[in-house]
Amino acid sequence: MRATLSNFVLTMVLVVILSMVLPWWHVMVASMLTGYLMPLKKSRVFLIPFLAVFILWMLHTFWLSNANDFILANKIAVLLPLNGNPNMLILITAIIGGLAAGISGVFGNQLKQITSSS
Repeated sequence: MRATLSNFVLTMVLVVILSMVLPWWHVMVASMLTGYLMPLKKSRVFLIPFLAVFILWMLHTFWLSNANDFILANKIAVLLPLNGNPNMLILITAIIGGLAAGISGVFGNQLKQITSSS
């Protein structure tokens, strides 16, 4: 339980720090590093980075959209097949970020297993 929580917090901290210097794929670097440094077992390897980035991206996109009264989110939601629903756009954005983080967390864990067995 302690490793799970520390992996979750470290992933969030690294994502926030790396977002200042890297483009959108900083979430993959952060979760790969935490997956390598603090390997988890079973489904937690994917789920913990997924949830950390999902929550962060959802809060961040809501905060940015709320600052301009969801004007841009509404326009983008009209362009995509979302029936103009900005909340659905925020949810899809968070899912995409979470999937990228979860997959790279699994990659970091597998990299740790390969390097430690050699």
